Amino acid sequence: MNSAIDFDATTPAVMKIHDWPTGPYPARVRIALAEKKLQSQVRFVTVNLPQGEHKKPQFLLKNYSGTLPVLELDDGTFIAECTAITEYLDALDGTPTLTGRTPRERGLIHMMSKRAELELLDAISVYFHHATPGLGPEVEIYQNAEWGFRQRDKALRGMHYFDSVLRKQPFVAGAVFSMADITVIGGLIFAGLVNLPVPDECEALQAWYARMQERPSVKNRVTMSEPAQVSA
Repeated sequence: MNSAIDFDATTPAVMKIHDWPTGPYPARVRIALAEKKLQSQVRFVTVNLPQGEHKKPQFLLKNYSGTLPVLELDDGTFIAECTAITEYLDALDGTPTLTGRTPRERGLIHMMSKRAELELLDAISVYFHHATPGLGPEVEIYQNAEWGFRQRDKALRGMHYFDSVLRKQPFVAGAVFSMADITVIGGLIFAGLVNLPVPDECEALQAWYARMQERPSVKNRVTMSEPAQVSA
């Protein structure tokens, strides 16, 4: 029995995505949705980050960690964490294209995606929340600027690492676009939001990112939800 869900243009939306349209972590799921052509199967629900709605009790019932995005299924199931959401979306049609088709592909993609989180995306997040005003005093209850700047430096080292990877291959995990690329894209989106440019010497990373920004899934990630966006 095939457990994949067959979608077509007339299928009603069966999922909600709770997110903030311009957020770097929500961008990862939005790109995955577009790559899998699932935009018509979701309804976006805005959670206001600047107002700290993601830390309010009502939202914490959906996601204990108080982070975005969160996928809500029609049976009331909530799935948080970008990797987990992407795994779910990628498996719906029974043909995974973002998380790997073979054990080798899956291993490499998950390894590189995790490195992108640790060395780039999450490091920039710590820098943002600790060494800049972040989301403001109502959200940033505790800040450690020294730790934030150390993580900024870690993110810059991460950019050099991924530059070295992309000097040898066209995509982050090898020959095809994958979840690992999406994670690095999320990191560089965040870097742009905090004015942390990719170093000039990271020419391969810069060229790769320019190519990625031309992908429709990346270019249209914010506008894809305008007709259906609602507030929480």
